[in-house]
Amino acid sequence: MSGRTGSAAPAQNGCPAAVRERSPPLGQSYDLAGKVMLLGDSGVGKTCFLLQFKDGAFLSGTFIATVGIDFRNKVVAVDGVKVKLQIWDTAGQERFRSVTHAYYRDAQALLLFYDITSKMSFDNIRAWLTEIHEYAQKDVVIMLLGNKADVSSERVIRMEDGQSLAREYGVPFMETSAKTGMNVELAFLAIAKELKQRAVQLPDEPRFQIHDYIESQKRKSSCCSFM
Repeated sequence: MSGRTGSAAPAQNGCPAAVRERSPPLGQSYDLAGKVMLLGDSGVGKTCFLLQFKDGAFLSGTFIATVGIDFRNKVVAVDGVKVKLQIWDTAGQERFRSVTHAYYRDAQALLLFYDITSKMSFDNIRAWLTEIHEYAQKDVVIMLLGNKADVSSERVIRMEDGQSLAREYGVPFMETSAKTGMNVELAFLAIAKELKQRAVQLPDEPRFQIHDYIESQKRKSSCCSFM
């Protein structure tokens, strides 16, 4: 299924649109699957984030903006369960918004991005959340991500601002970098663990808390960096 319409246009600080994958590679089995959508203004780094997670690569220079909707698949192992994440990369431009609305309804998780060097992309998060609450499932998993944390010299949005907004809406938050890979895998693994818990939670198993998991993993990473 393809959501691409029209012709692509160059994107400032953008990445190339993700290549469609119609099925996982032969022999790549999975136990359960979940649909994850990447949302946020154009240029916040959604496609770069996806490419970093899927291929471990960051492509810089002048590229083509995502047009409409595209997706990639990746299977991750979570507590012995193979979870296939079908990750949908969406265009952030206003003219494609009506296209992306139709895909909200069956998404299990939404990663909502802003660019820490762009006040406008941060200010627009509330509008994105309004759309999410209007079109997405009531129990959809939402995570707020402040991307481009590697460009600290151009920062205009403090980490505290992102944390405050996330607390206001009751969603997990972290800063990320598609360029260095900072917290990229953690974001998707946290989503996969939440989806796995919802699907196969045992009666005596404690409820998975995505906020607590993210904070514990960040602390663990911080400790290891000093060892």
